[in-house]
Amino acid sequence: MAFSEYGDYDAVGLAALVRAGEISALEVLEEAIARAERIDPQLNFLAHRAFDVARERARDPALPMGPLAGVPWLVKELATAWGGQPFTNSLPYLQDQVAPGDAVIVARLKAAGAVPFGKSTSPEQGWCLATESRLHGVTRSPWDPARTPGGSSGGSATAVAAGMVPLASASDGGGSIRIPASCCGVFGLKPTRGRNPTGPDLGEIWQGMAVEHVISRSVRDSAAMLDATAGPDAGAPYYAAAPQRPFLTAATTPPGQLRIAFTTKPFLGHNVHDDCLRAAGETAQLLQELGHIIEEATPALHGEQLRQAYTTVIAAQARADIEFSMQINGRSPSHRDYEPSTWVMGLLGQTVTAVEYVTAVRYLQQSARSIGQFFTHYDVLLTPTLAMPPFPIGQLQPRPIEKLLMSLVNRLNAGWLLAATGATEPAAKRIFDFIPYPPLCNITGQPAMSVPLHWNAAGLPIGLHFMGRFGDEATLFSLAGQLETARPWFHKRPSAIDD
Repeated sequence: MAFSEYGDYDAVGLAALVRAGEISALEVLEEAIARAERIDPQLNFLAHRAFDVARERARDPALPMGPLAGVPWLVKELATAWGGQPFTNSLPYLQDQVAPGDAVIVARLKAAGAVPFGKSTSPEQGWCLATESRLHGVTRSPWDPARTPGGSSGGSATAVAAGMVPLASASDGGGSIRIPASCCGVFGLKPTRGRNPTGPDLGEIWQGMAVEHVISRSVRDSAAMLDATAGPDAGAPYYAAAPQRPFLTAATTPPGQLRIAFTTKPFLGHNVHDDCLRAAGETAQLLQELGHIIEEATPALHGEQLRQAYTTVIAAQARADIEFSMQINGRSPSHRDYEPSTWVMGLLGQTVTAVEYVTAVRYLQQSARSIGQFFTHYDVLLTPTLAMPPFPIGQLQPRPIEKLLMSLVNRLNAGWLLAATGATEPAAKRIFDFIPYPPLCNITGQPAMSVPLHWNAAGLPIGLHFMGRFGDEATLFSLAGQLETARPWFHKRPSAIDD
């Protein structure tokens, strides 16, 4: 294979070449490294380089010749431990920390033959929908470097969209796989709660709302990766039932006629951009042409109460994350160790009582029951992934008055002031107006995917969001494979990137 052909292959295709002996794992890796060195200075998606470690693995005669043999891959620099490599969660406070061993999901991907060679950027503790941090700087969209690739898996999505790797690890507690997938014009599936392992150190993340998987260019890569990683690990508090067939088989099998609900009404926000409305409408028409039954239907939700309950839980989790970081570091942090918005979220979480937390969890669980009833009538729910196209770099940064207030609150350690005055509401509105759809699946635990089916007149990607029944990634993969055939996106490349 000529190096120029690297970008024509997905991970499954590259692994087949390596297993057949048509190219070596080291040759594939060197091409990925060359692209990283050429492209990263423009877009800043690498948080850490482990090129020599990867070269040693790629040269090893004992490299597993599994389904991902020789596939170069990035590990997200957030919560996913890769033994011997930095484990900072993008925090300067933890910049000297090194993971003592591999997370189970990393170990399983290695066992399948994948070759990790770096860590991808994420915002501090994953708290921002743009991948901007003090530790690693600003990550930029390959479609327009003045715009965000989304977050928190923005580094992974950028690397995939730029053609550096066919896939990269990602995690999702409120849309952090699907948001950057939409912003970068690539495929991102959030698995069912309990599908992938979180061990050996964690039982669940964010009350089970956060899960790990990958961002990829092709549908079958995402399916193959899930086949390689899915299943319980020792001590798992719960796990999703095993699929009836491999996910890779589902991705290459037509779904049959599906009953698909379609809505553009925002669940947690207010307005939806015309580009996103147009993309959703065109996709509904395409699905009809493919033989599916499309019905306009919206789940019965109380958006404001749902948002408040979700925010209560993740704010408390933010405080717990800060406490956990203190255990790792061995030194009590101050507001100077964190970005203002991260510390503010922790202060807000510190005000949450045990009763308030449990009440919020119960409300989220009741909402999940309601959504479960909705899905007794439908196989899939279609919406836009986001309510607007990718926004300019810095748009989610605090406004001057908000910075002043956060500085005051942080110095006084006065989280109660935030709770009493509702001072965080303007920022919360900006966030949920951008992502009114994705968090619902984190709340319910259901699988969902962003599929790159539309680009607007400015050449920016607009993802379409599909939510499936609990435990039914197979239907989503089948539908995604059908859409990938009907409206191919694999060879779409940002014009600024030399593939």
